[in-house]
Amino acid sequence: MNFDLKSLALPDAAAEKCDLLVLLIAEDFRPGSDPLSSLVAHALKNKDLEAKPGKTLQLYQVPAVAARRVVLAGAGNGSAKAVRQAVQACAAALKGPAVKRAVLCFAAGAQPDAVASAVQAVADATYVYTTTKPQAEAGVLARVTLGVPDKAAAQVAFARGQALAAGVGLAREWANRPANHATPTLLADAAKALAKHARIQCKVMGPAEVAKLGMGAFMAVARGSEQPLRFIELRYSGAAKADAPVVLVGKGITFDTGGISIKPAAEMDEMKFDMGGAASVLGVFRALAELQPAINVVGLIPACENMPDGRAVKPGDVVTSMSGQTIEILNTDAEGRLVLCDALTYAARFKPAAMVDIATLTGACVIALGGVRSGLFASTDALAEALQQAGEAALDPCWRMPLDDDYAEGLKSHFADVANVAGRAGGAVTAAKFLQRFVGDTPWAHLDIAGTAWKSGAAKGGTGRPVGLLVQYLLEQAARPAPAAARKPRAVRSRAA
Repeated sequence: MNFDLKSLALPDAAAEKCDLLVLLIAEDFRPGSDPLSSLVAHALKNKDLEAKPGKTLQLYQVPAVAARRVVLAGAGNGSAKAVRQAVQACAAALKGPAVKRAVLCFAAGAQPDAVASAVQAVADATYVYTTTKPQAEAGVLARVTLGVPDKAAAQVAFARGQALAAGVGLAREWANRPANHATPTLLADAAKALAKHARIQCKVMGPAEVAKLGMGAFMAVARGSEQPLRFIELRYSGAAKADAPVVLVGKGITFDTGGISIKPAAEMDEMKFDMGGAASVLGVFRALAELQPAINVVGLIPACENMPDGRAVKPGDVVTSMSGQTIEILNTDAEGRLVLCDALTYAARFKPAAMVDIATLTGACVIALGGVRSGLFASTDALAEALQQAGEAALDPCWRMPLDDDYAEGLKSHFADVANVAGRAGGAVTAAKFLQRFVGDTPWAHLDIAGTAWKSGAAKGGTGRPVGLLVQYLLEQAARPAPAAARKPRAVRSRAA
């Protein structure tokens, strides 16, 4: 979809030729003397419209308005969250089969965050999966003009909204692909395609390279699949070479049967979404390609399938991770932590400022937080606070969970340094405690997105989360002032006595 930005007052909006005009009406709306202002004022006065987010009034062939359809949408206080709700309420109208060009216009002032939110909300509301359903392309909205009072003031936020829309869209598309259209090799190809953008490089390693690195835990998970594993390394270089990067590690299980500890058949098809962490890393790099912030970022994706072949790892098997720690695999369906632990060990070679892993890791996190907030575990308060604030600002929230050492007691093993599961109680926390063993002293956070990476039921599909949270965090880190260079003390000559 193509977006453009225009300075539009209400009289200008009325003259825009389009299939649909959506007017965002905030609570502080003050009508002018033009026809659209009068229309909105009358609708509000007669209580046919409320300025609350989510309230709409649909009109057809309004006199003195060039658009065929008009939707008046309440936008509350005009915040990013209220504007997102307003656009979501207009989703059906935006996806109308005859709507090829739409204008979304702020009837009054437009806050920068609300401008970015409007672009993302339109892209989200009109997203249509097409990879294996090409006929779905018919009737897709092709162009959206965003009307604001001051184009120059909104330009930066508009560009940010476009970049995030592109990143979230890429993450959703790859998460939605069936597993036979999103194999580890195809996922690696998607990463390679990102390297066509400025400042992005991609390196892909196969079984031989991974074996040479000693990634025994990662290799154990991949053993049962005919699809060869891929270890994907993306680099975005936006700052000085000496600047420590942020490393993002995305779980890339492109299909998870559970292995020998096989899952129930019901809803197993949704295990194609088990590479949601990997998809989010791809989405972040797509957004970085557009935004070009002054920061260095490394993305690592251990990608493989978890299948129950005769060669597959068995419950009770012991494997040696890249760190040298041995792991007793009590449950082969706890495979995500096995591929992540080797990737986290590998990440240390970049001497990162921080590491964040993103994974659809535990059903326990879904029970704890549902589909509203991602689970956040962090080794430092500073990193936890930065990620939580970024999530709130991006409307992609998370919630900090504990990492008390007592939770690691259940991971003790008689036959290895650590077991890969610790029972049902506190399952999301014990999984995080397992990962924490492999991060050393580097500030580290783990985002469990098992409840937020996709939706089930009638709205089944990938959400693209937490691309918004991660991009916001990276932009905030890039905007931080560089620490002042340490000054060398001036040499003082001693005087002869």
